[in-house]
Amino acid sequence: MLCHSEAMSAPVGPYTPIVRAGDFLVVSGQLGLVEGAMVAGGVVAETKQAIANLAGLLEGQGASLTDVVKTTVFLRHMRDFPIMNEAYTEAFGDHRPARSAFAVAELPMVALVEIEAWAYAPSDR
Repeated sequence: MLCHSEAMSAPVGPYTPIVRAGDFLVVSGQLGLVEGAMVAGGVVAETKQAIANLAGLLEGQGASLTDVVKTTVFLRHMRDFPIMNEAYTEAFGDHRPARSAFAVAELPMVALVEIEAWAYAPSDR
């Protein structure tokens, strides 16, 4: 079943932002976008906004960041890992999903950070 939250920015490509697969919600990579524009403030601001966008998509399906079991963080520059990590930790609080993080050559819209996630959210709750 495909899911979409109207409150989020439109996808920047031909994909669905969030998809239910049984008891899992799979969230496509989120950028630091608000109303289709990248937030100002670099890696920290983009990380916070990407996670806020991710949280908004989850909330639209009755889930939250505490339901996230796995994230993948794509960075434009690996040197940004420490400051991304601070913003990421602040957003997730004490919740620590499994995570991978790595640098890529480029990201859409000249983003510095992109974050995708899997959440365990049984549909019967």
